[in-house]
Amino acid sequence: MNVTDIAFWIFAAIAVVSGWRVFCTDSMVRASFLLMLSFIAVGLIMVLLNAPYLGIATVFMMAVEMMVMALFMVMYMMNPAGLNPMMMVHQHRFSIAAGVFVFAALTGLIVVTRFSSNPVAPDAEVVVGLGKELLGDSMLIFETAGVTLLATMVASVILSSRSGRFGEADTGAVPPPLEPGGEPAGRQPEQASGHAHHHH
Repeated sequence: MNVTDIAFWIFAAIAVVSGWRVFCTDSMVRASFLLMLSFIAVGLIMVLLNAPYLGIATVFMMAVEMMVMALFMVMYMMNPAGLNPMMMVHQHRFSIAAGVFVFAALTGLIVVTRFSSNPVAPDAEVVVGLGKELLGDSMLIFETAGVTLLATMVASVILSSRSGRFGEADTGAVPPPLEPGGEPAGRQPEQASGHAHHHH
């Protein structure tokens, strides 16, 4: 067993465990980051399997997508930042049965399918050729989409910041309780000093 084999099993374990934890955590934000970790591990496995373009593209795409998802959850979810305990899985029996069926079907297809063997020459510029084939004349569109996504991420971070142009963004806000009628959960805005200052 060489270094590549060991790395493969490590990334495979990370992908499976983090994917499983997505359905066990009680937070939408944590689930997003766990799913991102699972996809990153899968992308690194693709790199080990000599598919660098697909592997790196998976890492970048999933990292951006999960980060944007987490940021929007922090900004817009009524459950503060998606961090309060909540049920992440619904229809448990159906979900388990569907997951087992899909896993068995995909595993069966992998076992019975004969994959063609068409090795590529070691000196062939596969990534360059694949990039030209996929992008072609659409390079400007992809570059524009990339800049737009970057602007969206920056704007999401700015909008989710506590301090805004007109003062603290959470002034007067109280987190909902974990139980009906209970104490507010999470960090509560410090209002006493601000109000006392205004009265003086």
